[in-house]
Amino acid sequence: MTHDYLISLIRTAVPAAVGALLAWLAAEAGIVLDAESGTALTAGVVALAMAGYYALVRVAEARWPRLGILLGTPAPPKYEVSGR
Repeated sequence: MTHDYLISLIRTAVPAAVGALLAWLAAEAGIVLDAESGTALTAGVVALAMAGYYALVRVAEARWPRLGILLGTPAPPKYEVSGR
């Protein structure tokens, strides 16, 4: 259980880091917003970048399982249903 939990955390944190990196690269490229709308728009763009990256890697991972490493670990967690 602990191993799968750690895998799920890694596979959540890596897309967040990629989204933040893309936002930083946009700022370095000179894409600047006004102060009023900047914070909300930046948060939205980071969230969309995270979701898009995660979705793209999961689709690619379904065809080429080794690409799962792009989410931080090559294997998705395996959840077991406890027998009740």
